[in-house]
Amino acid sequence: MKKSLVVLLALTLSACAAVPQSPKAPSAACLPAPACPVCPTAVAPATISPPPAAPVLQTADWDAVAGWREDDLTLAWEAFQQSCTVLRKASAWQEACGAAAALSGPSSAMLRGFFEQNFTPYQVTNPDGGNDGLITGYYEPLLSGSRTATKRYRYPLFAAPDDLLTIDLSGVYPELKSMRLRGRLQGNRIVPYFSRAEIDNGVAPLKGKELLWVDDAVDLFFLQIQGSGRVKLENGETVRVGYAEQNGYPYKSIGKALVERGDLPLEKASMQGIKDWGVQNPDKLKDLLNFNASYVFFRELPNNGNGPLGAQGLPLTAGRSIAVDPRSIPLGAPVFLATTWPNSGKPLQRLMVAQDTGGAIRGAVRADFFWGFGKDAGKHAGSMKQSGKMWVLLPKGYPLPQNSVTPGSGG
Repeated sequence: MKKSLVVLLALTLSACAAVPQSPKAPSAACLPAPACPVCPTAVAPATISPPPAAPVLQTADWDAVAGWREDDLTLAWEAFQQSCTVLRKASAWQEACGAAAALSGPSSAMLRGFFEQNFTPYQVTNPDGGNDGLITGYYEPLLSGSRTATKRYRYPLFAAPDDLLTIDLSGVYPELKSMRLRGRLQGNRIVPYFSRAEIDNGVAPLKGKELLWVDDAVDLFFLQIQGSGRVKLENGETVRVGYAEQNGYPYKSIGKALVERGDLPLEKASMQGIKDWGVQNPDKLKDLLNFNASYVFFRELPNNGNGPLGAQGLPLTAGRSIAVDPRSIPLGAPVFLATTWPNSGKPLQRLMVAQDTGGAIRGAVRADFFWGFGKDAGKHAGSMKQSGKMWVLLPKGYPLPQNSVTPGSGG
């Protein structure tokens, strides 16, 4: 156990500084204090316990799921069937996925009946009991690039480095089952892996790991945030790349940093707004990008015309796949999302499938909406920062973690 704790500390802290003790002042000779006639009884301070966290899932009625009756469920059906190819390996999903496979060319009304008969809706809540959360968007971008470095193509996409360690401590600490620690060996110690700044400055041993080279540092930065994309080469070939690994640092939003510094108004803290700021402030751009020490490594994927691969290892479906925090929502589960279109109050209420994860997707009521490929998808994704509610649909009798669910009425 001590060894594991040392590993955890080594990965969490880059260095520990010893705090010097203040020298004690010399004691002066004191006369004995007179005895008090009646000594007061010490009263222990009252202990204030924090309020218990609300259960993540609250059972809901179907009528409480906003937009459930209006959505065309057929548009999410293929995505759910794909997830069932993975889910059916778990006993809790076998019956529901088997029933789904037996349906042939179902209408939206038939699918609504299927879900209502085989699933229970649970409204997702935050620890404070609220049920509103942040809904952002992502997409598959297109970059210009080359397989060799040139004067124009100067910024490399790296494959996963050989010295990157991924450590799974869930066998000793079950509470860490959704966490993977990353680091590298330094002598006989495990230390944090190189940061973005160190990688970009050539400190990490990545020579020979270059997959491709692109012509824009900001586009490469956002490719890492999206997690997958396409690179068009000068000969007309298009190469698809996807997430392979990450250096272990938590994601930090550079848009939020610009707003907090007063460099960008909140309404312009979109992907395009950040790009425009970089053009206007080229001397400050590198420091801004390095504020997010997280760095993503890639792998080349088959260019078969399907969507990019999500965390389930399955192609994502534009407009019907979302990234979630798997600590709260099981990967592959159908999720009904009620939010609004980017920069609009127009309702966006539809059945989605939780098929992906992301470094910035942390929290129960939190989702990243996959918009697809191309400029229009990028426009929607870059400006999406909406409030939303989520209901996860789980098979009847699904074994929920203890204290994670409570009866409720939803809405």
